Amino acid sequence: MNTPDWLRSRGGELKLGSDKTTWYVIIAGKPLYDLVTAPASGKHSCDVRETNNGQPVLSKGIYASADDALRGGLDDLKNYLGWA
Repeated sequence: MNTPDWLRSRGGELKLGSDKTTWYVIIAGKPLYDLVTAPASGKHSCDVRETNNGQPVLSKGIYASADDALRGGLDDLKNYLGWA
């Protein structure tokens, strides 16, 4: 998965963690959010959390694939941050 333009334009990047399941949103060199896709009723969802306190970012979507779920989680984060 490539870093979305909306994140790159703000100096951020998206990186896959060493566990190969967690994606990190890095801003100013710090991992501020993590995204993890999970099975959901035969489809996929994406859990989005702040890394410093584990606070969830509301993400309710159910998607056909894990990649779609990750993109949906990133869109939810973009809206949460007011960067839409």
